[in-house]
Parts: sequence; structure tokens; C-alpha cells
Amino acid sequence: MELLSILIWLPVFGGGLVLAIGNNRSEVAKWTSVAISVVVFVLSLSLWTGFDTSTSAMQFVENSPWIAQFNINYHLGIDGISLPLIILTTFSTILVIIAGWEVIKNRPAEYMAAFLMMEGVIIGVFSSLDAILFYVFWEASLIPMLLIIGVWGGQNRVYAAIKFFLYTFIGSVFMLVSLIYMYNQGGSFSLAALNDLPLTLTEQSWIFWAFFLAFAVKVPMFPVHTWLPDAHVQAPTGGSVILAAIMLKMGGYGFFRFSLPITPDASSEFATVVIALSLIAIVYIGFVALVQKDMKKLIAYSSISHMGFVTLGVFALFSIVEMGVDGNIIGSLEGVYLGLEGAMIQMISHGFISAALFLVVGVLYERLHSREISTYGGVINSMPKFTGFAVLFAMANAGLPGTSGFVGEFMVILSALQANFWYAFLAAFTLIVGAAYTLWMVKRVFWGPVTNPEVSTLSDINNREFFILATLAVAVLVMGVYPQPVVEVMHASVVNLLEQALTTKLPL
Repeated sequence: MELLSILIWLPVFGGGLVLAIGNNRSEVAKWTSVAISVVVFVLSLSLWTGFDTSTSAMQFVENSPWIAQFNINYHLGIDGISLPLIILTTFSTILVIIAGWEVIKNRPAEYMAAFLMMEGVIIGVFSSLDAILFYVFWEASLIPMLLIIGVWGGQNRVYAAIKFFLYTFIGSVFMLVSLIYMYNQGGSFSLAALNDLPLTLTEQSWIFWAFFLAFAVKVPMFPVHTWLPDAHVQAPTGGSVILAAIMLKMGGYGFFRFSLPITPDASSEFATVVIALSLIAIVYIGFVALVQKDMKKLIAYSSISHMGFVTLGVFALFSIVEMGVDGNIIGSLEGVYLGLEGAMIQMISHGFISAALFLVVGVLYERLHSREISTYGGVINSMPKFTGFAVLFAMANAGLPGTSGFVGEFMVILSALQANFWYAFLAAFTLIVGAAYTLWMVKRVFWGPVTNPEVSTLSDINNREFFILATLAVAVLVMGVYPQPVVEVMHASVVNLLEQALTTKLPL
């Protein structure tokens, strides 16, 4: 079995093993889950060390027939766009499993198994080079998260789980219809073949919006974002972490892998619409976050706003450059690279920061069983170490220079400035709003007088919690100070993606 297949199926079958161990031997199940997640993470690092950054070609390729009658293959491979997201997935899974070690009392083996299985299928999403294989993994990822919210969630968990499933599933159905249409036109589900398939502007337009429904719901973009706050509030801490850190990135990845190369002309045609929706998400949802009383809701709305930078960075390219009649690109290539690479950096950074913030809320919830900001105040007096981490992650969320939260957003804003001054102005203005709602939460929760006597009795973080938060703190700071290794990995793939996005597919 090749490396990518091992990374996909080891956690899936490992989850089955944990289920077989059962809840009666929960300690064994927990240690087995940690061991499997660590092994998968270490193996994923070998993708990084063996990756050739000088080429945009797919690497670690596996290809064998799956459903030969319809020319569907088990076709895997990665490039510089998918590799960082796979590493983020394997990294986050370890932390989520360790975070649930003492917290999950009900069915711990099944809880750990759900995350392992979800890890495997999400890696499948990021490495599939066959559209149907991609779709199968894409839909399969819904099942573990549905169970995580529905079984281990809060009081309204069933409502939130069903809403999450319906929104994401219905959006994906349109994607499946478009894939089948293109198969009828070209006879292949291979992504490479779909990238080369000539399509009229009308065909591309229908396919673009079908893709958009699937990916925009996942990001999520305004106005199909309403499922996310409900899902986050009701999900257990681990579910919120994976939902924000990994699952939202599947939508951004879809725009990179499908929308730009398969429907380049339609992407250019409707780029202004997507940019407008992105700016609404960035600005309007930022103000919505400002008035939240529930910490989880505030971070959930913050996620929607921050992910707006991703779609802004992706689609701003059509306002910066164009393909000349002689085949040469006209415009600022530097501006486009800043946008596309900034969008990728923003996805990775948001994965670290949102995971950290949800874990911070989880630590407080475990102690006082409340997410309401008004419950707290003066937490620094009883939890100084924890407050240090929380303030660092809050500053990163506000885009403080030196943290990962600054890098991606700054790159996207510089790119947007070359597309349109007002795009950059609105995006940059939102950094002020982001600082406002983040610092307002920090002030009310961690500083000020202790109004709730129970806060004075809180114990500071234990070694397990310290390890998780310290690991994420290192990731946020390293990415903020030295993002160059990630940029180098993705650059050749971004250059190739730009060429695909600017090359017309209209039939001659």
C-alpha cells in the first residue's frame, strides 16, 4: 500500500479497532487512538520531507481502476495546495483526541473512533484526483461530524446536527450533478481531464454555481452561513475544533481545485459577485460577532469573517491580471501570488487560531459549564498561565503582527489593494472590528473584577491542557514569524493554478 492510501485508511481502520476495543476498556481505546493519530502525523511529515517544491506536478500518485464501467479510478496524488492541508489535518487530530481524554465520559471509544475515521476521509478529500472519489470522501466526512454533534453535543444538538447535515449535503448534490454532466461530455471523472474539457460559457456558468453552492456552504460564505454558529455552539469542544480547523478548509480547497481550473471563464465572469459576498462576510459578520454574548458564537462568527479573506484572495486575481491575446499575462503577478498564497496561509493560520480559541472556551466550560461571557471576569487571578495562552490566541485572532493571523490577512489585503482600493479598505477596516470584538471578549472574561465567586475557585490548566495550548502557541508564532516554508511548498502549484485560471476553455 502506498503512502497516501496508508494515511487515508490507517485512521479509518484504526477507528474500527478502537470501536472493537469498546467503552469498557476506555483507557486502552484512548491510548490506541493517540498512538494511531501520532503515527499518521509522523507519516504525513514524510510527505513534506519527500515533496519536490520545484514542480507543480502531482506527487505520490496512486492510480488503479475502481469502477471501470464508468471510468472511475482510485486516483490519489498531492500538490503544494493539498499538502499543507493534510499536515494541518493530522496535526489537529492528535490535539483533539488528547483534549477529549478526561472530558468525554460518555462513550469515549466511539468519540475517539469518530475523529480517527473523519481524519482518514478528510485526507482522502485533499488527495483525490478522481472527481467521484473526491465526492465520496467529501460526503463521508459528514457522517462522523453528524454523530459527534448529535451524540456528544449540547441541549439542541439534534437540531444543530440535522441543520449541518442538510445544508452541506444539499449543496453537494448540485456538485454531483455537474460532475455527471461533465462526464457525459468528456467521458472521464479524472480532474486532469475535467480541467482540459472545453465548455461554453453557459455550461461553465451552471457548473460554477453548482460548485459554488457546495463550497460556499462549507466555507461558509454569506448568506449560507447560518448553520455554522448553531453547529459550533452545540458541538463538543473537539467537534468545534475540527469543524473550524479542517472542515471549513474543504470549501476553500474546492475553489482552488475545482472552480478556478474547471470553470475559468465563469470564475472570471462572476468574480465580482464572489468578492462582494466575501466582503459582506468580512464586514457584516464581524459586526455580528461584536454583539455576541456566547463565547462560542463569537468565535464562530469570527471564523466566517476570517474565511471571507480566503475567497477574497482567490477571486481578486481576475481584477488584477488577464491573459493577453499573445498568451502573456497582463498585470501584477506579484499581486495575484499574494492573493492566492495569502488565502492558503489564511486557511492554515485560521486552522491553528480557531482550534486554539475553541479549546480555550472548552477549558473554561469544563470548569464552570457556561459559555456566557457574563459568567466570567477576572479569570487571570485564578488561571494566570491559561490567561497568557488565551490572550496570545486572541491577539492572533485580531491579526497582531508576529502571529499567523497577521500574515495571511495582510497578504490578501495587499493583493486586494491592487485589484480595487475599496476592496482593500473594507477588508482592512474589518481588522479594527476584529480587534474590537476579540479584545472586548478578553476584557470581560479575563480582566476586571471577579463578579462570580466561582471564578475565584478555578484551577489553572493541567499538564495535558498546557501541552495542547503550548503546541498551538508555537504553531501560531512560527507561522507568524517564518511562513516561508509553507509559501515555498505551494508556490509552483499556485503558478500552475494561475495559468489554468487565466486560460479560456471556450470551444474554438
